[in-house]
Amino acid sequence: MADGHTLRIAIAGASGRMGRTLIEAVAQADDAVLAAAFDQPGSACLGKDAGELSGAACGVRIVDDIDAALAQAQTDCLIDFTRPEGTLRHLEACRRRGVHMVIGTTGFSAEGKQAIREAVREIPIVFAPNMMIGVNAMFRLLDVAARILNEGYDVEVIEAHHRHKVDAPSGTALHMGAVVAKALGRDLTECAVYGREGHTGERPATQIGFSTVRGGDIVGDHTVLFAGTGERIEISHKAASRMPYAVGALRAARYMQGKTSGLFDMQDVLGLR
Repeated sequence: MADGHTLRIAIAGASGRMGRTLIEAVAQADDAVLAAAFDQPGSACLGKDAGELSGAACGVRIVDDIDAALAQAQTDCLIDFTRPEGTLRHLEACRRRGVHMVIGTTGFSAEGKQAIREAVREIPIVFAPNMMIGVNAMFRLLDVAARILNEGYDVEVIEAHHRHKVDAPSGTALHMGAVVAKALGRDLTECAVYGREGHTGERPATQIGFSTVRGGDIVGDHTVLFAGTGERIEISHKAASRMPYAVGALRAARYMQGKTSGLFDMQDVLGLR
């Protein structure tokens, strides 16, 4: 980094698929180091060297006491792609310790989102439905496309993920729908439909439909379809690995350097506001 500071990164959910990818990304970065790694109590990986999960030992042991580890490791930022209940526990620990957070977790309730909004009075947080650079470029493209295709086009959002994903539709798909709805002057809570079955009747012109696929090891596919008369426009993003999520998360951690509070997303990080 320009100021020579090496980011000290903590990873939540270290033994999970995303956690392992994040550990690998930190190991590859020349301006970051793994300071701490956490997993849930009872995990078979507790006590193991976190680096071994991604191929190379690093001397950082996986623990379940986040408070003690954050303090001992002098952590700059915690990156969390776990589940809402775990992320909210980690959020309180970061507030107590003044540690920045990058939150890639999805599926929060209204109460969970409110807890994040309250925490940013004390610490900076990048909270985004998707950390991938390409996906955030797609958000911008969708805004432009929706403003152009604002009449005579039906909008459908189709997403696919691996069998282990626990929320549906994905947070990314929901955000894509919200971007389109805002550009069209619609309220997504009123115009969204999540799946169809039986005699549904004719499709309302203002409806935004969501279709969800779950299976295998699909990392993440998203397509927004604008279906007109005699033509279709499709804007798609397909992830071949989890590494782009990790690269984006590290970029978010860098963005918060020098900040003391505030809520940000990847549009802020990428300078797209």
